[in-house]
Amino acid sequence: MHKQKWLLIDADDTLWENNVYYEHAFHKFVDLLDHSNLTARQVRAVLDEIEIDRIRVNGYGAVNFGRNMQACYQTLAEKPVTEQDLDEVMRLAHEILDKPIQLIEGVTETLTYLSERYHLTLFSKGNPEEQQSKVERSGVAGYFRSCRIVREKHAAAYLRVVSEHGMKADSTWMVGNSPKSDINPALRAGLGAVLVPHEMTWSLEHEEVPATSPRFQIVEQFSDLQRIF
Repeated sequence: MHKQKWLLIDADDTLWENNVYYEHAFHKFVDLLDHSNLTARQVRAVLDEIEIDRIRVNGYGAVNFGRNMQACYQTLAEKPVTEQDLDEVMRLAHEILDKPIQLIEGVTETLTYLSERYHLTLFSKGNPEEQQSKVERSGVAGYFRSCRIVREKHAAAYLRVVSEHGMKADSTWMVGNSPKSDINPALRAGLGAVLVPHEMTWSLEHEEVPATSPRFQIVEQFSDLQRIF
């Protein structure tokens, strides 16, 4: 792998903590809903269906998550829903935006190592304003030659970023925590991929990954990239 020249690196839950804040907001939402018989798992199932349906139109990010929770609240509430109720739900989402950026252990040292050897591009999906704010607040922008934020990370998006940056797919690797967004579409586009698992990866980002492939590896933590690149 040391002969490769380009690395695409995911942001949320790869470089910094992210989904843990969404999970905290969701559990507060369950308490606020205070449903008489639905469990948190059952409430999550309803919210997941709303998110799957609305992501196609509205995309990702904390504000859209708040809107999805509002729709879930309106669907499941056992009392008349007031504007105050909906404002309280949205407040939970805005709390996510106020969280400080917490880099994952080993990120700074590993980015220092990688940036001296490879062309690094931060490749993230989500709400552009929210994601750009995270990049700026994280302090890692200087390690990357470019930053791309897209609506969805599918195979076509990978082919597009490779073409626009003059990369070669067979000499480019994607690094991230999401099988659905970081691993499988990158492999379909002809890139290599390295999965850095995170215990809090969003459930809607889970997918099966290849059992064996010369273009796919799994590491235990971000700092392990120094061992394989």
